[in-house]
Amino acid sequence: MKKEFMNLIISPHVDDEVLGCYSFLTEKSFICYLGAEDRPETSREQRLVELKKCSEIKKFKWHIYDNIVNNYQVNIIIYQIEEQINKIKPLNVFIPHYSYNQDHQAVYKASIIALRPHDKNWFVKRVFVYEQPHMLLWPVKNFNPNFFKRIDIEDKIRTYKIYKSQVRGHRSADTLKAMAVLRGKQANLDYAEGFYCRRFIFED
Repeated sequence: MKKEFMNLIISPHVDDEVLGCYSFLTEKSFICYLGAEDRPETSREQRLVELKKCSEIKKFKWHIYDNIVNNYQVNIIIYQIEEQINKIKPLNVFIPHYSYNQDHQAVYKASIIALRPHDKNWFVKRVFVYEQPHMLLWPVKNFNPNFFKRIDIEDKIRTYKIYKSQVRGHRSADTLKAMAVLRGKQANLDYAEGFYCRRFIFED
């Protein structure tokens, strides 16, 4: 793996990366998806078509595992996340916040373990936790962002709509905009995404 990716984004499934880390979707980012599956309303193939279109537009690279969404085994995905960390050797890693979603809970727990100080694994100097719309609507654990990045909200909404199969009422364009306004107000910006910085090693 070329050492060209500054950011590694851990995404429970396809679309989480846009909802929580749109501001980092560039050619410098690699996305690790833990799963995608066939469902009555959406096939895996359709989700992958949407993902490929999004990645072509935003220029990021990605890898997807074959785990069954909402049946993630923490002990398995720890290894998979470690595998990507050791391949990419990123400066920054972004992980989903703990929420009521089973897949997000499993990915958060596995990510925290995979990112522990370790004498063999690549040590990631900067770890950020990102949020999702459903966290504001039905919070399970407090999310207190202390790191903010300006965004173009209209472009974020356009990017999200690439995932036509995933556009839902509880993560609508209005909800995304309301979140961006809230985080923007916290950072004296028009629109922003908020993150919780769990680890940041500063070097001159």
